[in-house]
Amino acid sequence: MTSQGSHSITRRGALAGLTAGTAALAMPALVRAQGETIRIGFPTPLTGPFAAEAKDQVKSAELAVKLVNDKGGIAGRKVELLVRDDKLNAGEAATRTLELIEKDKVHAIVGALSSAVQLAVNEVTRARSVIYVSISQSDTINEVKDFSRFTFHEALNPHMTTAAVAKHTFKQGSKVAYLVADYAYGHEMLRGFKRAQAALGATSVGEILHPFGAADYSTFMPRLRSMRPDILCICNFGRDQANAIKQAVDFGMNRQSKIVVPVLLHNQRLAIGPEAFEGVIGGANYYWGLEETIPSAKAFNDAFKAANSGAYPTDYGAYGFTGVYSLLLAMEKAGGTDTDKVIAALEALKYDAAKGPQHYRKCDHQSVQSVLVLESKKKAEMKNEADLFKVLASEPASEEILRSCSELGFPA
Repeated sequence: MTSQGSHSITRRGALAGLTAGTAALAMPALVRAQGETIRIGFPTPLTGPFAAEAKDQVKSAELAVKLVNDKGGIAGRKVELLVRDDKLNAGEAATRTLELIEKDKVHAIVGALSSAVQLAVNEVTRARSVIYVSISQSDTINEVKDFSRFTFHEALNPHMTTAAVAKHTFKQGSKVAYLVADYAYGHEMLRGFKRAQAALGATSVGEILHPFGAADYSTFMPRLRSMRPDILCICNFGRDQANAIKQAVDFGMNRQSKIVVPVLLHNQRLAIGPEAFEGVIGGANYYWGLEETIPSAKAFNDAFKAANSGAYPTDYGAYGFTGVYSLLLAMEKAGGTDTDKVIAALEALKYDAAKGPQHYRKCDHQSVQSVLVLESKKKAEMKNEADLFKVLASEPASEEILRSCSELGFPA
């Protein structure tokens, strides 16, 4: 994911006053009986503008738990997923995460679908020495100031998606205009595209910021059109993406410019339809069409369809699966839930949950993985309602597409 929602709430403010026993945050986790159920907390925004993606995450996370339980669990212990609605709000997320740790005694946390929310969750889990697997797209959580040995970032980050998309759309001399959501996620995507732009010899002709949750983009379109860009980069998420693309097409921007997004969202394409999204190019962590070439994608698709009345998994849904499944694989290798052993197992883990090989980089615990570049199909090209995209490219899993450890602030 990916974006922040409650951008007016700081992480420090979100955490202040959550509990009178703040000093207790430094206490080590309780030692739990080895025979008890393994509890995984799962905060995600079930209400709000990212609810469709969040509900898909829950379905896929539940599938990961089911597959492990069907095989006997972890060292004979069953796994339980405890889902909580963070309402796309940093303060709410911090409260729910603290409850999951204090009241529900979870062994680890997976989740979040927003830059600010995941950082609020990260503050709580870091203070309580609880493992957290973030499945929200963010560059910030990889930087040394927010790093925690307990935190692993299973999602792609904006640097990865923008680098891959720009590589296949920007050219020497391309003129690029940007429409950017004015909060952390939008700014991270803009930074990534402009970095790639400089390396590829493209030039910026202007950028316009829009508020989170804007319904009307009509006032921005004449200004963007007057810039006469070859490429229009729309850097936002969820319903913002759908509304912005639809109105750009209504204003004829697609006849003047190629529309490019950092992340091409499955659910928003379904919501708006093929006509508005026709030819739009963007990045993705997952697309069900990978099943044609990747056995783990075929296995994931088949299991998901069997559990969900034949429906295919979505991009952000897949994060729920890979985030939970990688954690459970590490717990299996660790033989249980001992925090230090699970961290060591995650750091050494080589896994292929649904999309090919992945592993967590040592310095920042970023999941090194492939990045897809997709193009939305014309209606006439679609074989069925789920046949949404063409895979233009798959950038292979490599640390070369990541910011370096030293750039993130880690010692060389």
